[in-house]
Amino acid sequence: MTVEQIYTGCLAQGAYYIESNGEVAIIDPLREVQPYIDKAQKQNAKIKYIFETHFHADFVSGHVTLAKKTGAPIIFGPNAKPSFEATIAKDFQEFPLGDCTIIALHTPGHTMESTTYLLRDKNGKDHAIFSGDTLFLGDVGRPDLAQKLGNITIEDLADYLYDSLREKIMPLADDVIVYPAHGAGSACGKNMMKETVDSLGNQKKMNYALRADMTKEEFIKEVTDGLLPPPNYFPDNVRLNKEGYDDISEVLKRGVNPLSPEIFEMFAKQTSAIVLDVRHQDDFVKGHIPRSIFIGLDGSFAPWVGALIADIKQPILLITPEGREKEAVTRLSRVGFDHTLGFLKGGFNAWKKAAKEYDTMSSISTANFQEVFNKNSQVFDVRKESEFKSEHVLDAKNTPLDYLNDHLSEFPNDKPFYVHCAGGYRSVIAASILKSRGIHNIINVEGGFKTIKETDIPVSAFVCPSTL
Repeated sequence: MTVEQIYTGCLAQGAYYIESNGEVAIIDPLREVQPYIDKAQKQNAKIKYIFETHFHADFVSGHVTLAKKTGAPIIFGPNAKPSFEATIAKDFQEFPLGDCTIIALHTPGHTMESTTYLLRDKNGKDHAIFSGDTLFLGDVGRPDLAQKLGNITIEDLADYLYDSLREKIMPLADDVIVYPAHGAGSACGKNMMKETVDSLGNQKKMNYALRADMTKEEFIKEVTDGLLPPPNYFPDNVRLNKEGYDDISEVLKRGVNPLSPEIFEMFAKQTSAIVLDVRHQDDFVKGHIPRSIFIGLDGSFAPWVGALIADIKQPILLITPEGREKEAVTRLSRVGFDHTLGFLKGGFNAWKKAAKEYDTMSSISTANFQEVFNKNSQVFDVRKESEFKSEHVLDAKNTPLDYLNDHLSEFPNDKPFYVHCAGGYRSVIAASILKSRGIHNIINVEGGFKTIKETDIPVSAFVCPSTL
């Protein structure tokens, strides 16, 4: 028996390849499915099942394409109602896989169809659970994403989740391995650990949601407290996972389309396309196409695209590092952005060689920021609220990148102001958005708060009013 976790850092997502005696099960595959097929063929094995733990909101799964290419059935848990052919498992239904068995444990709460898959070895011993978004390491799945369905409330879903954990998962042995669908960085939970595999026994000790003495009322309060609104693209991804989508090969065929600077410029002027620059932030600062938006590939690219671009049907024109065009289109498709029109052939250098107009961004080193900083400096911190509350530049304003549009009126348009994040990635995203809206008096602080802390610039921690 072989279990392999295939983890994608950008999405903080784990897919799983399980093989026994020449038969393979894939759990929660990514949209680009050829690697699973290639791996099975290399092992002279056959993909027998495609298991989905639930209708994912944060990425487009590869279940539909993988089923078409392999003939393997798609399996969902109880209550799932996809628009395509699928096996809807019953609670505790068993699926033989070589010498092993996979058992569907219906664990509603994150969503009503959420299902945990229990893997038993050839001796009938419980070996591992693939818990989807029901149980994370250090946390559990947020119970608010499915509340728009029918009359169900967030409290109702948390109620279901409490029972699911205590009736289906906590009775399992401590040595059972937990393989979750996500790790730290995912918007599907609040306090996930950086680790991606753990024992159930350790989770029973340190996961707040698995406390043995926890009442249902306490659980509901703790699980629902502090939940931020989900990213805008989540409902669209759920819909695609329920209804189906284009094969990724078609998306790549459309999107990996080289455009000369002249054609690229024409498309930018004559269509509603966003010009999306995915190079490193340092390159964007030095020069970029006017009104283009920066979201770099070398960061949490796909989630930030989903959070900041309102419509997954938005046409996109790409400026990429040379050789990474296919990667950019693929990673956009993982969150349902399938309408890339093409990329700038030759990259930004080709734009400059064609003598096209370009813009730059004012940027300052931390050392220089320390020299010019004074009590009148206007500083905007685009980190998350929790990061800001932990520690921040004295008198800085918190304008989290996720909700930048809600803070546009706070940025001055008559004098320079400074923008920073933790390390320099998010601040350039924010500054590019502001520049695209006509706000150009921005100065980006390179290195972010990580380097600001090493200077003499005064910092402050948030003080809760109740402690004053």
